[in-house]
Parts: sequence; C-alpha cells; structure tokens
Amino acid sequence: MPHRSLPQAQTPESVAQRLLRTSVAHSFDPATDIDWEAPLEEDAWFCVPERLSLYGTPLWEKMDQRQRIELSRHEFASLAGVGSWLELCLIQMLARYLTSRNLKDPRTHYALKEMGDETRHVTMFGMLHRKLDCPEYGPPAYLRRVFTAGSLAFQDLTTFALTLVTEELLDRFQREIARDERVQPLIRRICRIHVIEEARHVSFARTELRHAMAHASPPRRAFHRHLTALAASLDVPCLLDPALYRAVGLDPDEARRQARSNPHFKETMLWSGEKLIAFLAETGMIGRAQYPWWRRAGLMR
Repeated sequence: MPHRSLPQAQTPESVAQRLLRTSVAHSFDPATDIDWEAPLEEDAWFCVPERLSLYGTPLWEKMDQRQRIELSRHEFASLAGVGSWLELCLIQMLARYLTSRNLKDPRTHYALKEMGDETRHVTMFGMLHRKLDCPEYGPPAYLRRVFTAGSLAFQDLTTFALTLVTEELLDRFQREIARDERVQPLIRRICRIHVIEEARHVSFARTELRHAMAHASPPRRAFHRHLTALAASLDVPCLLDPALYRAVGLDPDEARRQARSNPHFKETMLWSGEKLIAFLAETGMIGRAQYPWWRRAGLMR
C-alpha cells in the first residue's frame, strides 16, 4: 500500500502549531470548569443505555430500572478507570517519544501540551470516581505487567496507533453521551470536555502516524502492525472490569458470558471502532495477517 506524504500545509510541524493555538482557547481545568457540588439526578443514566454490555440480554430483561441505571454507573466508572490507566500509559509513551526530539520543534511543544491535558483528564476521572462512589476499576494485573515489559518496543508507530485505539473508541461513546439528555448532566459535561480536548490528540496522533509510516521501512511497518494489533487485542476487552457485575448484584461469570455473546454489544464495539479501523487500514497499519487480533479486540467482523 502506498504511503503518501502530507501536503505542505499539513506537515507535522504545521499541524502541531495549529493545535497549540487551539489549545490556548479550548482547554479546561477540572477543578474549576465542572460543578462537583451539584447533586446527581435520581433517575438519570450514566451511559447511553442501548450501549451497555447487557442491553437486550436475558439478564437485562430480569433487571429493574434501578439496577439497569446502577449498571450504567458502574460501566461508566470502569470505562473511566481503565481509560485513565491507558492515558497514564500514553503519558509514558509520549515522554519516551520526546527524549529523541528537538526541543525547538513545535511537535515537541504540542506533545508536552498533550501530556498536560492527559494529567488533567486523569485527575478529572479520579474526581468523578469519588463522586460516583464506585470501586476503583482498572486493568487486570497481567495487562499492567505486559505494558511495563513491552512498551519499550512501541516507538512512534505503535505509540500513536495505540493512542488512536484508546482515544477514538472512547470518543465515539462520549460524543453520544454528551448529546443524550437521559444521561446525568455531570457525565455529559465531563464527556464534552474530554471530546473537545481529545479531538486535538486524535489529530496529532493521526498526523504523526502518517508521517512515521511514510518514513518507515517495510520490515519496521510489518513489526509494528503486529505489535499494535496484539496490544489492542489485550487492551480493548479489558475496558469493562468484570468486577462491576458483582457490584450491581449479578453473577459475574454469567453476566460476562452474556455480555460476550450479546449481539447488541458486539455491534456497539464494531460501531465504536469504525473510524479507527478505516484509518489504520488506509495508512497501512492493518493487514490481513492482523485481522484475527482485531477480531479478538471486537473491532472487526
């Protein structure tokens, strides 16, 4: 697959400069831009109900409205908890990317700005966890160990591809949540802030990935195609911590079994990954050899 260079107006440097300008006008502080003292609404959802993992299953039919809303609270808490860990991983990957960059380069300046954004996002979701009064959901221990051991191999290609895996999947959920008036106002506000700031991160990652692919050798592209697909196949299925089902009074093994076989949730995951998969395929970061890994992630048929 050919890898086209970016036009002059869309060089990585010009994109970084534009994103730096945008950041000045559209950045938020979770301590002052969110009303944490506002009470949660009694009967409002925490996620779009049709996107929940058990929507439409036999278990869903047995649950009353209060338990369904509780499920939405814990599923959003899990997405926020695992998503925060992934953003901490991104901060580490960006720091490694920066160690080989010129300090005068606007791409360096924007990567530093993005790291600052991500620290505020992790703080924001930590404050949300306290407000929701949920367990501290996160990735399983084996995934933490795998990241620690394997992240040294990521380099720029896998760093920015995995940035997109995290940001674009959650972005689709959060854009829908922000528009849905059935959802808690606090959650909608948090999602709006996250969507606005993450749009810059997606633009930067897409530009950097295109640039890196255009300058990578065929063996290097092949290695990072495999590495990215393998990492996604481990990360994405862990976005929902199975412990959340026990927290809402369900048998966790049965709930997980029904969620995994739920056609509604399978379609939701495919929907969440549509733009991501199309972009990675177009840039050459997905080939046929990686299809089984992306299917395991739930992002391809």
